[in-house]
Amino acid sequence: MSYFNFNNKRVYYTEFGTGTPLLLLHGNTASSNMFAEIAERYGKDFKVILIDFLGHGKSDRLNEFPADLWFNEAEQVIAFLREKQYTKVNIIGSSGGALVAMNVALEVPELINKVIADSFEGEKPIKVFTENVEADRENSKHNENARMFYSYMHGSDWEKVVDNDTRAVIRHQKEIGRFFHKDLQSFKPAILLTGSLQDEFVCTLAPNYFEKAYGELISKIGHGKIHLFDTGGHPAMLTNQNSFYQLSMKFLNSKFTL
Repeated sequence: MSYFNFNNKRVYYTEFGTGTPLLLLHGNTASSNMFAEIAERYGKDFKVILIDFLGHGKSDRLNEFPADLWFNEAEQVIAFLREKQYTKVNIIGSSGGALVAMNVALEVPELINKVIADSFEGEKPIKVFTENVEADRENSKHNENARMFYSYMHGSDWEKVVDNDTRAVIRHQKEIGRFFHKDLQSFKPAILLTGSLQDEFVCTLAPNYFEKAYGELISKIGHGKIHLFDTGGHPAMLTNQNSFYQLSMKFLNSKFTL
């Protein structure tokens, strides 16, 4: 197993395939294991890079996650890219990983080629989600499918990982309240925003949630495209895997941006 160091902690990563680097970034309470199936498909055309953010998967554990979680994870990615001297990297981030991907592109646009940001909230946290996250996470611990997912992502100490993430989400809402440190107008790489119209995390809030949230992002960025799948849940990347893969390959391989 391979690791790089960040703040005196070991961050797990793995690489396979050849070609332009393609970094897949996992979401909250998950690890790079969430990409186990789809990553193999990308490995036919790209040098695929998978990272477990600190406190997740095979990476070193933390006593607590920072409140500015998604920016801190972006700093981990930037440290990795600089250590490996990678440039013109493509990134696909899903759920919380989409926030990380956008933060990376905002901070070091010179290192990034294209970004696909999938199934995320927008520029700010959803207040009702944050208010209910503690109860929802506690309920998930008693759901057999959720427990199997957490265990597959992290191993036997999955409950501590979930609790750390829950506390970080709540602290972020109270202490920070915005996902990005830089203005979206400074976003340079080509970007595609994706989601599912049946995403269980947002469809109950408003049927047009993604259209509005993503539309506001694209308006501020000044370029980019949106693609919403009619079916599938959260995240769209995995619940619409075949369609997402085809869409992403067209976007990543084309000189034009869909």
